[in-house]
Amino acid sequence: MNIIKAVNLVYDYIKRDEEDRIEEVKRAIDHVDLEIEKGSFVAVLGHNGSGKSTLAKHLNGILLPTEGTIWVSGLDTSDEEALWEVRKTAGMVFQNPDNQIIGNVVEEDVGFGPENIGVPTEEIWRRVDESLEKVGMAMYRKRSPNRLSGGQKQRVAIAGVMAMKPQCIVLDEPTAMLDPNGRKEVIRTVHDLNRAEGITVILITHYMEEVIGADRVIVMEGGSVVMDGTPREIFSSVERLKEWRLDVPQVTELAFELKKKGVALPDGILTREELIEALVPLLEHGMKGMNDVNKSN
Repeated sequence: MNIIKAVNLVYDYIKRDEEDRIEEVKRAIDHVDLEIEKGSFVAVLGHNGSGKSTLAKHLNGILLPTEGTIWVSGLDTSDEEALWEVRKTAGMVFQNPDNQIIGNVVEEDVGFGPENIGVPTEEIWRRVDESLEKVGMAMYRKRSPNRLSGGQKQRVAIAGVMAMKPQCIVLDEPTAMLDPNGRKEVIRTVHDLNRAEGITVILITHYMEEVIGADRVIVMEGGSVVMDGTPREIFSSVERLKEWRLDVPQVTELAFELKKKGVALPDGILTREELIEALVPLLEHGMKGMNDVNKSN
């Protein structure tokens, strides 16, 4: 069952002069057809200007299509009467948590969203407790957000979205402003929510290592979807990705360079463990060959 469906999606950024005449039209999304399965973890890759963040903003009605239609859980985002329900269904987490955190105390901030949608007080506090537990921030509930690290702030932002009980969380480069430890915290949190709660996760990122555990990877270029597959399928095409100015995980790059030098490795190696597993038999075979030569001499 699909939670997101886009048909012939087009979005143009329109620049107007002081007299409201069109001065420039820049196409950011160019006739995209897309379906995302409920409960899946989907990563969207692309360099700056590829259209990935513009696509993210369509998934909960922040932007509305210039042409085409996008449905979220069967609701047309262009329908004004459905927009509130769309935004309850698909929650957004942005790259700077300071732009999303408004409370002076962590628990108050997490409760702000459900309060705005009319959830009864007793239920709000139950959701606050539950959401903070799920993101591992319960012990910080009485803290000021200003005293938290970047990764902790981002987990509080995710808890605030979680408290609104969305079916889908869209994360628009949520780790772009974090250090490596903060990035790991946030990605681990969203994977846990996806597995334990069945929440659909759509992760917009340019960090290749963050997409290795995704069910599916979508690559965007020039406002279009140019690749769509599993992480292993996508990262098997190293040269193609480089054409679109994208990197690959470091271990995938190493395996690719070794293969170019004649080492018999499979395509799409994603982790250090996989590389070691592929290299050990080759090394053992090489050692056996050397021993056989020595014996014959």
